[in-house]
Amino acid sequence: MKTIVYFVALVAVGLLGVSTGCKKKEGESHMTVKMVDAPGDFQQVNVEVLQVQVHHSGQGWINLPTNSGVYDLLTLQNDVSATLVNVGTLPSGHLEQFRLILGDENSVMVDSLYYPLATPSAQQSGLKINLNTDFAPNSTYEVLIDFDANSSIVTQGNGSYSLKPVIKVLSINPI
Repeated sequence: MKTIVYFVALVAVGLLGVSTGCKKKEGESHMTVKMVDAPGDFQQVNVEVLQVQVHHSGQGWINLPTNSGVYDLLTLQNDVSATLVNVGTLPSGHLEQFRLILGDENSVMVDSLYYPLATPSAQQSGLKINLNTDFAPNSTYEVLIDFDANSSIVTQGNGSYSLKPVIKVLSINPI
């Protein structure tokens, strides 16, 4: 009789472990996105961020709650960052990419004069950055990106400026 009770207890614990294990694969993850920059040769580099999206392998593109606005990239130095997404909730699993959708209010200041920045592809399809990482359920991650203003500004032959973004992921850390 003890053997039967012991066996039933083992099966019950095993089933509990299996059901708990299944729940661990489901669930939500949380993501914070911060942006920094290195020093540049300009007085200001202003970029309007409208939306941050993440591409989940099973869900497609997901909009994250974005702190939209115009950010002067040159102020994001020496441990100063801008929080683009404070805490976005998304399904746990494999994240392939994220992207920044930019607006029209992009400019550069040179010799105390503002010049508009042409950003045609960033406004339509967004600036895509590869992540290729797995987000565990019930976890929060901080993604730190470097929007390299100095490398991203291209002076055109006619004296105008274009934004050809150079962005890299510096870190993806659980917090």
